[in-house]
Amino acid sequence: MKRDKLYISRPALVTACGIGMEPLWKQLSTADNSAIRPMRSTFGGREFYAATVDDGLLSPVPAPHDTHVMRLAQTALAELDPTLQRALSLYGSGRIGACVGGCDNGSERSIQAHKSYVESGRFPDGYRLEMQSAGGLASYLKGHYGLAGPATACATACSSSATATIKAAQLIRAGICDAMIVGGVDIVSDLELLGFDSMECIAAGPSNPFSRNRAGITLGEAAVFFMLSKVPIDPEGPSITLAGYGETADAFHMTSPDTSAAGAVAAIRQALERAGIKADQVDYVNLHGTGTLHGDAMEALAVSTVFGSGTPCSATKSITGHTLGAAGALALAICHESLLRNRAGTSCCLPAQAWDGIYDTEIPHIHIVGAGTASPVQRNMRYCMCNSFGFGGANVSLLLHLEDHDE
Repeated sequence: MKRDKLYISRPALVTACGIGMEPLWKQLSTADNSAIRPMRSTFGGREFYAATVDDGLLSPVPAPHDTHVMRLAQTALAELDPTLQRALSLYGSGRIGACVGGCDNGSERSIQAHKSYVESGRFPDGYRLEMQSAGGLASYLKGHYGLAGPATACATACSSSATATIKAAQLIRAGICDAMIVGGVDIVSDLELLGFDSMECIAAGPSNPFSRNRAGITLGEAAVFFMLSKVPIDPEGPSITLAGYGETADAFHMTSPDTSAAGAVAAIRQALERAGIKADQVDYVNLHGTGTLHGDAMEALAVSTVFGSGTPCSATKSITGHTLGAAGALALAICHESLLRNRAGTSCCLPAQAWDGIYDTEIPHIHIVGAGTASPVQRNMRYCMCNSFGFGGANVSLLLHLEDHDE
């Protein structure tokens, strides 16, 4: 079921670990979760653990778009700009679009505006509700870069930017455009903190995925963007393609995953089928790994069903926090870097997860890469997969392939 190749550029990203891949990889390689720190909610003063980005490190955005979420996006996009300029020179603005995912497009501005309205009877000057629309960032990208291609948004909760990656691939393969800015951005705000807390699924400290002692998620924020295109955009280095993808919607429950893992298994198998490979050819799986009781149990069942217990896996949300709508793009960025750092002639090192190492024996066993795991890669890496699972039964698996020179 192989199709025309689609190439994915080096990622541009901002996380609580820093700007760019280098500071993030340093913490991934040592299972350092120090970016997860205590913070207080704006309203009510509740303390939570979260991985947040200091607003002072971010690039300001012209009014009326100047919110924390847009600053995150703009800072990451500045890192992507050279890649985008190459794409513009190759294809022209009429053949380039944007497809992005996210959950919170500025609720911190809305909460403050409505507080002002309650207290004074009027909204603050410059407040516009449409800034929070799901398509706000995509529209901003299109206008800011003068793109004439489609600008679309995906909001499938924690799988949003993974879904956006698939939609971008479909738009290119349908001949509607030749390249797409793809990715996602999300923030830690009262909306997410208090919402997840109301479901009793936020951990009291850093998350502890797949452990017998896991107690819930830890939220984080990030912005991650790529160029997806018909030809390689990066001027040097090996080429990495989006080899396969799978997407299912099991609609099992509004928030709970399907305990049978049927939808997740189907998404993983779709990705393998589209790539035309077998499960034992996948070298590493970046897990959704939220640290919740039922979420981890479902994913362990899905991964063990398809891959058995030997394929190296890790849940890197234990280091970056769960970045919600940006999580799929962030996982894809980590897979991209894993392929680059483990190709022929390089040392073997996979992203580790931070946890207590006490695996939950009541769920199917999978091979977790933790701190101190010695060289889990037994061959030159070619394929990496990442999983993203959202509320409502949205299941997405993406598969990257590092090309050999003779391909």
